[in-house]
Amino acid sequence: MPKKNNHLAALNLQAISTWNPLLKDKPLIISGPCSAETEKQLLDTALALKKIDRVKVIRAGIWKPRTSPNSFEGVGNIGLQWLNTAKKETGLLTTVEVTTPEDIEACLQNEVDILWIGARSSSNPVYIRKLADALKGIDIPVLIKNPIHPDIDLWIGTLERFNKVGVSKLAVVHRGFFPFEKTALRNIPKWEIPLELKRRFPNLPIICDPSHIAGNVDSIFEIAQKALYLGMDGLMIESHIDPKSALSDAKQQMSPQQLSLLLDSLTYSHFVFESNLKHDKLEVFREQLDSIDQQMIELLSQRMEIVEQIGEYKKKNNLTIFQLRRWQKTINLNTKIGRKMGLSREFLVKLVSLIHMESILRQNDVMNRED
Repeated sequence: MPKKNNHLAALNLQAISTWNPLLKDKPLIISGPCSAETEKQLLDTALALKKIDRVKVIRAGIWKPRTSPNSFEGVGNIGLQWLNTAKKETGLLTTVEVTTPEDIEACLQNEVDILWIGARSSSNPVYIRKLADALKGIDIPVLIKNPIHPDIDLWIGTLERFNKVGVSKLAVVHRGFFPFEKTALRNIPKWEIPLELKRRFPNLPIICDPSHIAGNVDSIFEIAQKALYLGMDGLMIESHIDPKSALSDAKQQMSPQQLSLLLDSLTYSHFVFESNLKHDKLEVFREQLDSIDQQMIELLSQRMEIVEQIGEYKKKNNLTIFQLRRWQKTINLNTKIGRKMGLSREFLVKLVSLIHMESILRQNDVMNRED
């Protein structure tokens, strides 16, 4: 974990409870559609969310920074008018992602209550400087999502840039980090990163975005509960009046009814981020281990998928499962690499042998499988 820079302690942060009386009760629950699609869709969603007491803020994507230009990229400024109507109808606060100074100006004109900075933007200091300059002297609450990659100093640097121009109502949103390989979740949680951020800045509110970590509705509860157990200050969960018809991120959006049931099922407790907790550093270490363990399991699963493809190839070409030279090369190479990293030879031989045996069994299953 990167060492703390002393000047970062000078961040002038206001707790989330001081932003507005509506936000005094933790955890803060933010919900709403990935994208504002139509006025009816947005208003119907807002009216349904209004019935859920815990929801205080409605979110909606207006300008969508998408990977492909063929994807739905948002309705543009007209969506801000729909959101303002929803705000007046429900009394919910509103929050919108901004990517340009022009977005910020449009949000201010349409009385958006909270701005948020997305992961792509927080990964680019050039964009952040322009966005921060556009807010100079305007102390509107700003939520900053973590950068795409797990760089805590880059995340902190984004906080600094906004704080430097006078924004003190700051909070961060943990939405996970981009995985290099395909994993069971959309983004890797790496809980140790927000934990370390909270350790450095105990008064910095941290909100978890289970929707973007999960990438699917089925995993949201587990992630949301983990976030609350770790003492995070709120949740941002995507919801849509008709998720199946959503134009973006349909798999990770819940209906308001599903959201209500989920929020009722969660256990709300805070026991890690208390200022008097003596073992917070131990918790950081444990989260680091959990994160690494999860990634190891994901990689082993990917390895076994390749092993099965090898089994198919051997079956097709009438090759034997066990290849002595390949096995000798594998164990020698991994032992050599592991020894350089401080691992014992005995441990490495046991580990590589165990993985190899599972690979043999997988290939054997393929060989005996009926076509």
